[in-house]
Amino acid sequence: MKLTDLLNKHMLLALSMLASHESIADTKVNVVGLFTNKAVIMVNGGKPKTLSVGQTSEGVKLMAADSKTATLQIEGKTKQMEMGQAVSVGVDASSAASNVTLYADTQGHFVSDCLINGASLKFLLDTGATTVALNSGDAKFANIDYKSGQPVQISTANGIVTAYRVTIASLKIGNIALSQVEASVLEGGSPSIVLLGMSALNRLDMKRQDIALTLTKKY
Repeated sequence: MKLTDLLNKHMLLALSMLASHESIADTKVNVVGLFTNKAVIMVNGGKPKTLSVGQTSEGVKLMAADSKTATLQIEGKTKQMEMGQAVSVGVDASSAASNVTLYADTQGHFVSDCLINGASLKFLLDTGATTVALNSGDAKFANIDYKSGQPVQISTANGIVTAYRVTIASLKIGNIALSQVEASVLEGGSPSIVLLGMSALNRLDMKRQDIALTLTKKY
């Protein structure tokens, strides 16, 4: 093998390893302010955001805070941080492929929590919905500029309504993270909770046993 071919081979291997590493993105958090039951944080170099205990932003949840430290849950991992401290938490391949198990309620519905663009919302699993569907208020809460999406007329139980086709940048259910998920935003307050439709479910394996439904990420 020629020296140039050998060098090119090593270069391609290095680029492949780098791409593989970067495909599993880290969540970088800086603590820039501390108060009783509140903290000011920066996520991935973004603008400072003030969180109260229990609040979540971009997948980072504030568990506790005082004037000295903040306890944060980042990508499912708990970190205690001081003022000015920064931390980077990665999602490894094993956690990205983790299972999430949902349990049916008394009506047989699967209802749980998700993060859409870091905003915590409740969802109902709905195999009858073509896309993920949410109301305009929830879309605003999740920082979705739905009015820039394609307007369409859809039929609902309440008649014909205007919806907007959009793309959700980040959708997380437990350790399962999906990106670039097609969604529909309906003007008004319906649906009352997010409908997790087939644009997300097609990317998951679903296995049910009694009242338990296990979701596993396919891609």
